[in-house]
Amino acid sequence: MNVSGRHEEVIMHSHHSIDYIEFTVRDLAVAKRFYTAAFGWRFTDYGPSYAGIQGVESEVGGLYQTDEVRTTGPLVILYSDDLDESMKAIKAAGGKVLKEPYAFPGGRRFHFADPSGNELAVWSAT
Repeated sequence: MNVSGRHEEVIMHSHHSIDYIEFTVRDLAVAKRFYTAAFGWRFTDYGPSYAGIQGVESEVGGLYQTDEVRTTGPLVILYSDDLDESMKAIKAAGGKVLKEPYAFPGGRRFHFADPSGNELAVWSAT
């Protein structure tokens, strides 16, 4: 409870975690290597064209290989404990920064593209 007597919601963020989202990718092996190198993600293969993204307690998304990549889907925002280190890892893994880090009320974030052109963002609290 806060000083006004109301309960406050505590939001816990997990480093580089998402809830569930499906990405279309041109090359499943390249996409898996990128996300493993940039964020340490693990995968479960469900055949030659799909891999589930494993989260801390459950599967949180998937990579679907197709010739028709959706690069204009919803913006996925990942949380990071260290924004600058996440940006370095993304660049080292072959990602491209689209918007350099900028401040907003409560934190900072930047946008990047993975090797298939999917745009995502990463934010960190101030």
